[in-house]
Amino acid sequence: MGTLTFIGADDTWALWTILAVCAALAIYLEQRYAWAGKVTGCILASVFTMVLSNFGIIPTDAQVYDNVLGYAVPLAIPLLLFNADIKKIKKESGRALAMYLISSIGTIAGGFIAYFVLKNVIPDLGRIIPMFVGTYTGGSVNLIALSQYYEVSCQIVSAAIVADNVVMIIYILVLISIPGMAIIKKIYRYTYEEGVKSCAEESENKNMVANYWAVRGISLKDMAVAIAIAFTIVTIATKISLRIKSTFPGGGITSKFVSGFLGNKYLIMVLLIVTIASIFPNKMSKIKGAQEIGTFLIYMFFAIIGAPASLITVIKEAPLLLVVAVIIVAVNMVLSFTLGRLFNFTVEEIMIASNANIGGPTTAAAMAVSKGWVEFIIPSILIGTLGYVLGHYFGIFSGMMLI
Repeated sequence: MGTLTFIGADDTWALWTILAVCAALAIYLEQRYAWAGKVTGCILASVFTMVLSNFGIIPTDAQVYDNVLGYAVPLAIPLLLFNADIKKIKKESGRALAMYLISSIGTIAGGFIAYFVLKNVIPDLGRIIPMFVGTYTGGSVNLIALSQYYEVSCQIVSAAIVADNVVMIIYILVLISIPGMAIIKKIYRYTYEEGVKSCAEESENKNMVANYWAVRGISLKDMAVAIAIAFTIVTIATKISLRIKSTFPGGGITSKFVSGFLGNKYLIMVLLIVTIASIFPNKMSKIKGAQEIGTFLIYMFFAIIGAPASLITVIKEAPLLLVVAVIIVAVNMVLSFTLGRLFNFTVEEIMIASNANIGGPTTAAAMAVSKGWVEFIIPSILIGTLGYVLGHYFGIFSGMMLI
């Protein structure tokens, strides 16, 4: 039986209210105060729900959270890509993809290091490491898939998910503080150096986030069209994905690739909306409100990320899994910034790539939006979505090497 909380897991309306209020409060603070803009609203939303769940106010698991993942997040992706004219983003996405692949080397290396450091104290660690490699190059969906592939116990999987959420929140807090460090400014190039300087000259109550989300003319027709297009894209992508997976069930190597890559509904969503945005760039750019709606849904996603982060669960069931996660994430950051500097990438490119690995497309896109890095919003979603597929294979590769 699950732990009793003030708001039960079956109290649907109350939980939706909590998520909406946490997302709204995070956005308000982010746009109102400079310190909150630096922390980013997505982290604030996660922290709010993490505090609520750890104090027994809301449950760590509920159907509402699954609904956000199953419906809100898929709708957010096409909404955020209405201006994804491929002709404009080809150059930026190419560099972002290259940096993403470099950053993924850090995740795999971190997995190997964690294995050799902790293999004598964590039983069957060779089957656990692939889960973390998968989630830190693609997303939580890979953690679940790889746990089933390597037959990891449910208890370990639950603790791993909590450790993943806790470490990711800490990681993003550390990551967003990096651009302001004096040593980083001396060593690395900045894409938005001038923008950062001008932003610093603004008043305390104005920050880049507030400027980016300045009031825009949005009509009812715009909102209706935007939402209708998003629903249509998600529906078509889901049906295509199911058809591909049923045609290629994954028996052989080729079948697995086709099913896992071409059958990934998120990748299909991106392909569909980017195609439309590239063919009709002027018409799509005139539809106002899509990015605002999509971003709010993303903040709802961040709110549910904090809820399962039960510190008591980690401490009681598998505290060393927290150490595994910390090692992998730390190695990813160190190698990402080291190799990124070696290959002359900018701080923003390195941060987006590392974030796309560790957190996936949603956290990377949210960071780009919160920082005002407009040209990195779309590339972060594209490379993060690709990571959903690549992460699975990176995890399998790690397991082959360690078991």
